[in-house]
Amino acid sequence: GAPTISIFLKPPGVIPPGGSTTICCICQRSNGNFVLYKGSRRVRTLEQSGSRAEFSISNATYKDRGTYNCHYLEGGTVLARSDELEVSVKELRLPRPDLSVLPGHEVTAGAAVTFRCTSAQPSTACYLYLEGQIRAQLLSRERGDYNLSHVQKGDSGRYSCQCCTINASREWTAVSNALDLVV
Repeated sequence: GAPTISIFLKPPGVIPPGGSTTICCICQRSNGNFVLYKGSRRVRTLEQSGSRAEFSISNATYKDRGTYNCHYLEGGTVLARSDELEVSVKELRLPRPDLSVLPGHEVTAGAAVTFRCTSAQPSTACYLYLEGQIRAQLLSRERGDYNLSHVQKGDSGRYSCQCCTINASREWTAVSNALDLVV
C-alpha cells in the first residue's frame, strides 16, 4: 500500500522568538526524498537518513509561524503527504509549569496513569505533548490532570506540558520539564 508520513515538532510546543525546534518527518519507506512545504510553498528538500528527515528551525522568528507539511517522493512522484503541522512562535512570558506522572515513570501495560501539569499561574489552560504526536491533549481545567486509564506500549515516550492564560491576551508559559514514560 501507499506509505504514510508522520510529521511532528521535536521538542513540541509553542516556540519563543529566538528559540529552536526541529520539524521531523518519518515515513516507512526509505529510498525517496522528503520535501517540506509551508502552506503551498516548497521550503526545501530534506536530507534524510533512512526513513526520517529533519528540518531545523533555529533562532525562530515570527516568519517561521505557519502550517507545514511533508511530501514523500520517489522518482519525482509524490507517494504520500503528511498531516498539517501548526508552528506557533510567541513570547513565553510566564514561568514553566511542572509536569509529574503518577504513580511513576515505569508502569505495566493496562495500568492507570495520571499526568499532572502544575502551573503557578491561575486560570490557565494546559496542553500535554507527547513527542512524535502532532496533536496536543488539552488537560482538564480544574486540576491540570490527564488520565490514561489503560496504558499501552504506544503510550510510552517523552511527555511535556505548556499552559496559556484563558484571558484575551493569551500569555504562554515556557514548556515544562520532560518526562519519559516507560510502559
